[in-house]
Amino acid sequence: MTTVGAQPPTPSTATPPLASPKATASRWSVFAVLAAVAFMAQLDLFIVNVALPDMAGSFHNAPLSSLSWVLNAYSIVLAALLVPSGRLADHFGRRRFLLAGVVLFTVASVVCAVAPSLSFMIIGRVLQGFGAAMVIPTSLGLLFPAFPREQHTLVVGLWAGVAAIAASLGPTVRGLLVAADWRLIFLINVPIGVAAILFGLRVLPEVRAQQGTRMPDPISGAALLVAVALLTSAMVQSTSWGWSGTGTVLFLAGAVAAGTVTVWRAFRHPHAVVEASLFGASREFSAASAALFLFFLAFSAWLLITVLFLQNTWHYGVIRTGLAIAPGPLSAAATALNAGRITGRFGRKTPAITGTLLFAGASLFWLLATTLHPDYAAGFLPGLIIGGAGAGLTQAPLFAAAGTLPADRATTGSAVLNMARQVGSAIGVAILVTFLSGIPANSLTGYHRGWAFMIVACLACTTVVTLATPRRKH
Repeated sequence: MTTVGAQPPTPSTATPPLASPKATASRWSVFAVLAAVAFMAQLDLFIVNVALPDMAGSFHNAPLSSLSWVLNAYSIVLAALLVPSGRLADHFGRRRFLLAGVVLFTVASVVCAVAPSLSFMIIGRVLQGFGAAMVIPTSLGLLFPAFPREQHTLVVGLWAGVAAIAASLGPTVRGLLVAADWRLIFLINVPIGVAAILFGLRVLPEVRAQQGTRMPDPISGAALLVAVALLTSAMVQSTSWGWSGTGTVLFLAGAVAAGTVTVWRAFRHPHAVVEASLFGASREFSAASAALFLFFLAFSAWLLITVLFLQNTWHYGVIRTGLAIAPGPLSAAATALNAGRITGRFGRKTPAITGTLLFAGASLFWLLATTLHPDYAAGFLPGLIIGGAGAGLTQAPLFAAAGTLPADRATTGSAVLNMARQVGSAIGVAILVTFLSGIPANSLTGYHRGWAFMIVACLACTTVVTLATPRRKH
């Protein structure tokens, strides 16, 4: 059993020493399992929304306001539980937590696939959110002790690349699967989950806090959970409640109050679920947290606006939309899988800035070149390729910032980064939907606002990375 203590370990115990080819192969087996479960959980963030019209027919023509909870339940639970799950995984054992999360996620996927009613489906999505919250930060937290320090940039870059590919691939996969049967988008998780459990039991090491280490402060944990849940709920419901609606205002006020308690406990309690020292220990981690929030304002809007534009304005069908979007994920894969090597050579700052500028460039291209008349090759495809390259290049160095924290806070740090991503995604989608609401189908006004918003978010992300991140730090 690999043990991580309450204090940062020395270099000799923080990572295993370089060993035989057999040991190296074992490390990459660990990576394969962790990448697979991260891919599975990330894909479900973005694979469901195109299936909603088909689900409506299966659930007695349920209204969109009810169907939206198939998306919202997963997003809210995941965002709210990421950090508490990450901290508990550090305390009770990352391997144990991750495998339990995979079991829960896989079983919940079956529940969703066979759901006889909408209520049953929403329960399944809540359980999926629980499972994903246990899996996503813990998968990254297990990478650091499995590899020597000099390989951290590479493997975390690859891990983040897999996450970027899963996010970008969502629209394409869902379009193809929904055309056959929407239930397949959940069943696809089952073989991945079963294989990950079987191989994970064999190859994953256990990493946990030393015996006698204090549990995280329950008050700060509860306050953070409430703050994130209320904030994300307000965002996802803002389209139906309105930004000035009573529900939105009350939820946002509650989120501010709970967030204030979280910050207060972070400074006052030595075992807060997110200690203030977590950000003080690494300027780069703090910058990456803010940058991921800003980048995912744009990235989540990008994923939605491409589907809506192709289907609602150019009137593409589901399969054609999925195939039309495919160059984006392919471009993301090409850069994401090499982002670790690029980061290792140039540092984290250069690829992160380059990626966000490319992403802003894709939005600018669509703003200037896309028209109501369908012209995929000249008016849409270049933006997909440029934006995909930017998405693949940006995420790896930002998620890799968790490696700058003490080893016993790697999973908690990963959870904070993923929480920043989730909250940014919820707000980005809510803002985009506001821009598009009430706009006639034969107008580009809403899309122009959306693309301009994406440019602003990316430039803000670039500014944060430029000002707050060291030029070269491995």
